[in-house]
Amino acid sequence: MPTPVFILKKPLLLASASPRRRSLLASIGIDCPAYPAAIDESRLPGENGEKYVLRLAAAKAQAVAGRFPESFVLAADTVVCQGKRVFGKPASPEEAVRTLTLLAGKEHRVLTGYCLVRKSSDLHVIRCVSSRVRFAAWDAATLAAYAACGEPLDKAGAYGIQGAGAFLVTSVSGSSTNVIGLPLAEIVGLLLYLAVIVPAAAPEGP
Repeated sequence: MPTPVFILKKPLLLASASPRRRSLLASIGIDCPAYPAAIDESRLPGENGEKYVLRLAAAKAQAVAGRFPESFVLAADTVVCQGKRVFGKPASPEEAVRTLTLLAGKEHRVLTGYCLVRKSSDLHVIRCVSSRVRFAAWDAATLAAYAACGEPLDKAGAYGIQGAGAFLVTSVSGSSTNVIGLPLAEIVGLLLYLAVIVPAAAPEGP
């Protein structure tokens, strides 16, 4: 196994069912238990993308923190926005095709709201990170073939940049891990500041 970059020093829980978020954290040594939060994820009428992801991230974190008041609880939520349109996870391959058609050949924003809560110390940090992504102008047959592979159905905006959907993207401006669902630079900085994690000890020289 590769040497971890960071070591957990305080109890940290991930309020998410997303294997991608847990995998991103584990890849740098932050291997924390996941406790999905059972909340209503419906978007409110007129709610824009930023307010939506911030509200859901806070609700997820608070739901899990209520069960584990001494632990730091991290939650996140991600959507894709194009103008005033907000795209969550498609309900069907047909909806995935419609979303991908709207995104093809254009730029969109990926917004991730994240929230870190610790009930016992009244800690509540909440922020939103935005990245810009541009798609190539793929034809209808190509988009339909991608939608049919099944990957888009559990992804905001109907694509996974870390999987087969990587071919759709021509450029990313901003955090690339944010597009996957967790802005690592921002979250690692916060966890270091709060001493939840520390850098792993460097190997001794000869």
